[in-house]
Amino acid sequence: MLRIQALTKTYKNGEAALKGVSLGVEAGEIIGLIGPSGAGKSTLIRCVNRLIEPSSGRVQLGEVELTGLSGGALRRERRRIGMIFQEYALIERLTVMENVLAGRLGYTGFWNSWFRRFAAQDVQRAIALLERVGLIDHIDKRADALSGGQRQRVGIARALIQQPELLLVDEPTASLDPKTSRSVMRLLTELCIENRLAAIVNIHDVVLAQAFLPRIVGLNAGIVVYDGPASGLTAEVLTSIYGEEDWTRTAAGEGGSDDGEPLVIARMEAEQ
Repeated sequence: MLRIQALTKTYKNGEAALKGVSLGVEAGEIIGLIGPSGAGKSTLIRCVNRLIEPSSGRVQLGEVELTGLSGGALRRERRRIGMIFQEYALIERLTVMENVLAGRLGYTGFWNSWFRRFAAQDVQRAIALLERVGLIDHIDKRADALSGGQRQRVGIARALIQQPELLLVDEPTASLDPKTSRSVMRLLTELCIENRLAAIVNIHDVVLAQAFLPRIVGLNAGIVVYDGPASGLTAEVLTSIYGEEDWTRTAAGEGGSDDGEPLVIARMEAEQ
């Protein structure tokens, strides 16, 4: 579904953020991207949708090589990729409903969006999504009046109204408290399963990654140093990703907490 081959990114100052990253994501697969600050996690997901231009390598979505596109062809293919941002990227003065409908900009066009002219089916889809993410009672509230968790849910609904094939999620819980973080991660994984969406989730919280994301890719200094199940995040693996530390209470099977979330996700997948 998504194929990343030998992807590199070197900035003008000579900093190499990615060093030959290769990665495959199947349709409906949800993976967590972990690693220390500066490992290249955000750069990687932004290279996928060309918000950052890679220096070399290939990104292929289905049969289309994204790295070979420009102009209108690139804009059309970007409609297949939903992006959820760490800082939400909402338009503060617009309502919740208007922010969600902004996700249809790639289909509606600038002027129809500017004058709030949206197709009836888009409006109905937005209402259904807001119901699903628990924000239907806030539909007319301005974005700047929302809490952090509510803003992230608006961002999720805005990405899903694109009806994408792939979700790129950049640190969705970085600014949230622990309870809200778990709620947002649970919602994300449920929606991916319900809609059979592939997703790459850049996440800084290893415990959350273990609880909600079945496959983990670990980056260190722009290189993939681990790609496997969350259950494989032993102390040795975490050391290879982050460096020396006492990982006893974090490593899988070595004293970390397990509240059964992965089993819930597995059951949901089996029911689809």
